[in-house]
Amino acid sequence: MSITEQLDKLKEETIKLRKKMSGIKVYSGIDKLPSGRASDEITEGCLCLEGGAWKGVYTVGVLDALMVHGINFRSVVGISAGGLSGLGYITGQIGLSARVDLTYRHDSNYCGIKAYKKNHGITGFSYLYNEILKKDTPLDRKRLKETPRRFAVGATNMLTGKIEYFEKGKCANLSAAVRASATVPFLSRPVVMHGVPYLDGGCSIRIPYDWAQASGEKKIIVVKTREREFRRGKDGSTRLANQLYRNYPNFVESLSHQNKDFNELCEQIYSDEALGKTFVIAPSEKVEVGRFEGDMEKLGNHYWLGYHDMEARLDELKAYLAN
Repeated sequence: MSITEQLDKLKEETIKLRKKMSGIKVYSGIDKLPSGRASDEITEGCLCLEGGAWKGVYTVGVLDALMVHGINFRSVVGISAGGLSGLGYITGQIGLSARVDLTYRHDSNYCGIKAYKKNHGITGFSYLYNEILKKDTPLDRKRLKETPRRFAVGATNMLTGKIEYFEKGKCANLSAAVRASATVPFLSRPVVMHGVPYLDGGCSIRIPYDWAQASGEKKIIVVKTREREFRRGKDGSTRLANQLYRNYPNFVESLSHQNKDFNELCEQIYSDEALGKTFVIAPSEKVEVGRFEGDMEKLGNHYWLGYHDMEARLDELKAYLAN
């Protein structure tokens, strides 16, 4: 099938989707999102994808720009929304994650009351896996399984309060691990794997920089979801955490200093960047997208900010990789 035929087919599928989603707010520029398949050429290096809930559409834009320009990193590790975004990048499906986010944000089966009733959380992972990524916007599971590229997600072990990473090909259930990584605390029931409860990886580490370092990666590319200057305020009271998670004291302890840990990690990353050890891509504008943003045009614009920020820095990235 030619590129033109693929685009025509994609447009037809998009029209069907929009009819199906009649009455639900969809990004007005959904038909203009990039599409196609990334090349099979692999670029050595590791992408570290920060979480950030719906701010993660910025990351999706960055990843699509990378694929369009033939940069497909061998290793990808993500936290929370970063883990979800990484799926389409690893399978080389340009525009897949963007179409999911910018089409289904207001489908309550995916994000809302129906998702909560079925999955006991604000994200409908069963709907995402069994409907969206199987029927409407299929994830290339064959390519995900067979690609030699590494893909890992981080989730917080509630018993230890520490981050744990689950890697494709090395864990029994990657889908469950991705779900655990993006399961929001306080609003969602933990995901239990092998008898251990897990919640959002961001409860312990918001940027999976440690995984890349431990893996011995020589080229590390960090994709942030907040502007460079952003730092979190002082850690607040853990009263609610103590009440809700009183049986998991180590988890509560981790929550009690997560902002401090994040700020220190940012300083470490930027220090390494100044030494030429790391490449950081972050929003070039102050981020106004909320954690649970519902304005579809704002989300669409944030996607394109990520896409254009990455395009603007392609030469810098290539120079970093060549050094």
